[in-house]
Amino acid sequence: MPDLIQTKIEGVLSIPLRKIPDERGSIMHMLRCDAPHFDKFGEIYFSTVYSGVVKAWHLHTRMTQNYAVVAGMIKLVLYDTRDASPTFGALQEFFLGEENYVLLRIPPGVCNGFKGLGEGRAIVANCTTEPHDASELQRFDPSTPKIPYDWSLKHG
Repeated sequence: MPDLIQTKIEGVLSIPLRKIPDERGSIMHMLRCDAPHFDKFGEIYFSTVYSGVVKAWHLHTRMTQNYAVVAGMIKLVLYDTRDASPTFGALQEFFLGEENYVLLRIPPGVCNGFKGLGEGRAIVANCTTEPHDASELQRFDPSTPKIPYDWSLKHG
């Protein structure tokens, strides 16, 4: 089993994933029911994002999300909105995809969004613990003043 890496935000895990290449292509592991970080299965879906496009912000109240990027690269940003969390108000950036193939486990109450990077589009897989339910999801504009984050390119 891969090592579970606790991140700056309480309850968020980054788990290195295996890619097994051969002359035919590759196998890309994502999530197994016997993994220590697996909770339960709700649904899995794939999202695409074009380079430079921001899909943000999303806040789930009950759902745990498990992101992996199978093609391309994204910058995924988290913001802890949980009042009782020791990391309340913390922001953290992750770069996921072909150059950093990991599973990012995001608990309920941690707001997230992502931006496509590089050439073409990225394909993001999300294995959730609950089927989609609009009543437990809140959406915010990428430039909302509620979240102190600027999506523009940062130099240096």
